Amino acid sequence: MKTAILTPLKEELTILVDGLEQFGLRKTEVHSGNLNIFEFSEFDLLVACGGHGKTQFGIKAQYLLCQVPQIQLLVCAGAAGALSNVLNVGDVIVATETVEHDYNLKFVSRPLPRFAGSPQVIKVLQKLPQTDSAFSMHFGAVASGDEDIVDAARSQELMNKTDCIAVAWEGAGGARACRFSKKCYVELRGITDTANHQAAADFEANLVTAMTNLAQVIIQWKVTS
Repeated sequence: MKTAILTPLKEELTILVDGLEQFGLRKTEVHSGNLNIFEFSEFDLLVACGGHGKTQFGIKAQYLLCQVPQIQLLVCAGAAGALSNVLNVGDVIVATETVEHDYNLKFVSRPLPRFAGSPQVIKVLQKLPQTDSAFSMHFGAVASGDEDIVDAARSQELMNKTDCIAVAWEGAGGARACRFSKKCYVELRGITDTANHQAAADFEANLVTAMTNLAQVIIQWKVTS
């Protein structure tokens, strides 16, 4: 299955690509229209930066899917804040669904938009052995919205509202692009912080750990699929 991984931030992209290389994969730099892409041909894998925020990420995701129509699966891979207290920094989250928490209708009352992750991909990831005791892999919903969650009270409110275990920004943008293009989608996140007043500092301190762990999971997944 031809797979594309988009990271929201350039920093995330750099760490992820370095991590894949450290696990023995060889990259080639290619250009597709306005996108710079790293290709890992061993796994039929493309990796690029999708941009910060739902809109930018969705635009680049749709652009990539149009430029490379052979892509069957798009992955949003980046950092996230933990909403659930069962998560630790460095843990990897596989989003069973992405919930767009800032879709705030006022004229009518409807449930928040929810986008299910690819069942086939999730099933494969659930069967991966937990070989590294330094982090755990969790499965659950991830909240998506253009809002930094940097307050414990807001974090609790969001968890109660969405039943999500983690929060990030861009997932819904990628999910919408894939729904429109009829492609498979899944969101993978590495935990950098606990979505409280220390989130910004914790993000910087833990980004390398979170993205390196994410690279390890991606390697295990692609080896078995």
